[in-house]
Parts: sequence; structure tokens; C-alpha cells
Amino acid sequence: MRRLEALQAIYPRLEERVVVTIMGAVSAELQSLGHRPNFFYLQHAMGLASSMGLGIALARPDLDVIVLDGDGSVLMNMGGLTTLARYRPPNLLHIIFDNESLLSVGGFPTATATGSDLAAIAAASGVPRACTVRTVDELAAAVAEALEARELATIVAKVEAIGPGAFLTDLPLLENRFQFQRYLRATKETGAT
Repeated sequence: MRRLEALQAIYPRLEERVVVTIMGAVSAELQSLGHRPNFFYLQHAMGLASSMGLGIALARPDLDVIVLDGDGSVLMNMGGLTTLARYRPPNLLHIIFDNESLLSVGGFPTATATGSDLAAIAAASGVPRACTVRTVDELAAAVAEALEARELATIVAKVEAIGPGAFLTDLPLLENRFQFQRYLRATKETGAT
């Protein structure tokens, strides 16, 4: 499956949830579908999307948080999976787009290209729900199931190593930061979920 098609399939579920993406293709493709103030494109912090999502999920249990990550990012911060499992926020869904490469920085193969299984690693780390999906329909079903279960989940979506023409968003980093911060404050003040 292509990551953009996968994002299109789950996009309606992102509209009213806090979304943190890793840098590069994931953030660029998500923004191409339509930016929302509840989307934060974590730039220049490879490996830390799950950590930021965890912090938000713990600080704001009233909000559902979805982290859109990449295999290279997760491999850069393997301790992130054990930390997610340790705290197990029920309002966090971690989706890893695994294209078996560092596409955004040259396309070098990652460890998943030679057999490392991120869903198995997440499960062994203690993440209660971990699976691998290979089609858009499987991804849509797994996301729906994970959100309904209200339990920490990691979904590894195997995608092709194809990306956008450019790996940057056209939303300036500081503008995104302040917009996202205002969104979080507004939801706290109104009690919205």
C-alpha cells in the first residue's frame, strides 16, 4: 500500500483527535490532505514523535492522541516503545508507517528491510495491542478496532518506499507550534474531547 492512500483512509478519524507526526514524508503527505489545527508536524526531532505523543496523552487523558511515525524514527528511539508500554495510556494510538527505508534522507534501508519486526518488538516491550497490516482495508479496520478498544496500541503499516516530491510542509514550524498550542488550550478550556 502507499502511505498517502493509507493516510486518506484514516484521515476522517484524525479530524477530532490530537495528531503528532514525525518529520518528512508522513508530515508532508498528511498536510497535503488538509491541515488542521490539531495536527503537529514534529520537525527536526527524528525518533521523538512517540515521546511527544506520550507526554500529551498522559497530560491530557481527555484527548485521544494518534502518533504517525516511521520505521526509521522508531528504530532511532527503540526505548520509546518500552516507555509507551510502561505507562500504557489508553488514549494513545501509535501508527508506524514502515517502508523499510530512511526515505526522507536518501532511501537507505532500515533494519526492517532485513527482518526486524516492529510489531513483535512493540508486543515484547509490553504494548497490549500490536499488529502489522499490509492493505488499506486492514489499516482502516485496525485503527477502528484500536480506537474502540481504548487501550494503548501500535499498528505497523507496511507501505511502499514512495514519497512526495518534497519532504517539507509549507507551514512554518513556529506557526504550527503556536497553532497547536492554542488548540490544546482551547480544548482544555471548553472541555472538548
